[in-house]
Amino acid sequence: QVHMVESGGGLVQAGDSLRLSCVPSEGTFTYYTRGWFRQAPGKEREFVAAIRWSGINSRYADSVKGRFTISRDNATDTVSLQMNSLKPEDTAVYYCAATTASSPSRWYTKENYSYWGQGTQVTVSS
Repeated sequence: QVHMVESGGGLVQAGDSLRLSCVPSEGTFTYYTRGWFRQAPGKEREFVAAIRWSGINSRYADSVKGRFTISRDNATDTVSLQMNSLKPEDTAVYYCAATTASSPSRWYTKENYSYWGQGTQVTVSS
């Protein structure tokens, strides 16, 4: 079954940076919107960022605006999440996902994504 494969998580200190990457297990997702979600212990999975297939449009959760940057390389089918100025509250499992939804208003809802990864742990110590 096709799924996303995340990498790049780890343990860092507050203020540090991390870069997450995601590729599909097979096939091509060039024309899919790609997104990142995260889930902290005891909390719902929440939207972090998403980017249109063209790379022109992107959206961010308010909690990460100005600190996180989503990007994609369609030549390698890779989507990345550059996370700067990390905070302890960013600690979570980060999931990569893909959707055919073209309207940015639909990118915030996890139910609109058809393909998911297993997640990568990001832990930020204070």
